[in-house]
Amino acid sequence: MLRLAAVLVTPAMGEAAPPGVDRHEFLLALAEDTYEIVAGLDLVEPVILAAGVDGLDDIAWPGTRVLRVPEPATPARAFAALQPYGEEAVVISGDAPDLPPLLIGKLFRELGRASIAVCPAEGGGAVAMAARLPFPEWAVAGLDEADVAGRLRGQAPGRRMVATGPGWHRLRAPGDIARLDPGLEGWENTRALLSA
Repeated sequence: MLRLAAVLVTPAMGEAAPPGVDRHEFLLALAEDTYEIVAGLDLVEPVILAAGVDGLDDIAWPGTRVLRVPEPATPARAFAALQPYGEEAVVISGDAPDLPPLLIGKLFRELGRASIAVCPAEGGGAVAMAARLPFPEWAVAGLDEADVAGRLRGQAPGRRMVATGPGWHRLRAPGDIARLDPGLEGWENTRALLSA
């Protein structure tokens, strides 16, 4: 089974840049760190989904697909871009530079019993969403909606079609930077930019 792990990058992801840090540079650092997480996973193909953001080809390893997604970059549009390339996919928000790879693996595992699996975000929304391809037509919810899993469950034709895994955090405002754990490995690009 061909599995894809895709980092979705949108212009809004630069809004967490602290004062004095260039928003676009910060967005690229977040995206690159999140991409490094998926590029290091075994048995999945990494992909970058670009929604109105330039310069993402520069952070990709050779051979990585960088696919354009129209804005607004809904999960349905993101998964539609991935459909020709795999059978299962997880779309990860590009503002989660310290996401533990284990949480991505748990989402894929949930697809053994559910059509969609969600990694909830602290403060609402989702860090990541996994689905079998093609993405279910009944599923209409964005990664930034307050209760993504609840909305999807309300839309699903069956009770157990939407699973949730453990949650994590995203960097959506400058105050969210305090959630980054200096003791955790990874997020080198974001760390370097913040300490410069």
